[in-house]
Amino acid sequence: MSDVKVTTRSRENTRARLLDAAFEVFAEVGLDAASVEAICERAGFTRGAFYSNFESKDELFLELVTGVAEQKLAAVTARVRELASAQPRPTSPEEIVQKVVDISVDTRRGVLLMSEIRIKAMRDPRTAVAYRAWQRGMVDRVEGIISELAQTYDLRLRMPAGDFARMVLAVWETTSVNAVIEGLDFDDTAALVGRRTQQLATAVVDGFGR
Repeated sequence: MSDVKVTTRSRENTRARLLDAAFEVFAEVGLDAASVEAICERAGFTRGAFYSNFESKDELFLELVTGVAEQKLAAVTARVRELASAQPRPTSPEEIVQKVVDISVDTRRGVLLMSEIRIKAMRDPRTAVAYRAWQRGMVDRVEGIISELAQTYDLRLRMPAGDFARMVLAVWETTSVNAVIEGLDFDDTAALVGRRTQQLATAVVDGFGR
């Protein structure tokens, strides 16, 4: 293995450990209270290692949020395609929702993390720009998943897929935040998100062919 490959892999491992540590620290104390020193201590690195990978705490924070969301959406996309080839296939929108929601629900730490970025975006214009761009990307990805489901199962939507995607994300966000406030565990949160998403799907999806 070349020196370049070893260096690249080492840098990737360092970034991954810093991101994991930041996830824990941010969720525990919030963005403003989380210091670079605390993140480095949790990850087992020096400040020099931090600043050789990230320009600032905000940059790390935004990368962390993007990575968490990407992992979730990739898992949902994989589940949707798995369902399309499964036998027997789902026979109703409600059944599809039930099988997809269980891997789309955020953990408590994930909900806290997203709440932090929204608060930061409301206070800081630069963060707001980055957050809006990230949010547009999320809507586009969820719209693609909805469009794929509609095509696969011959579903008819009573509104554009993009508008439906925004509503789905809003339901997931609001329900997850309220679940954390109420102290619900992951299973109860997933069940609640599932019920509310099913209610939305019932209102928006018309028909289930094939």
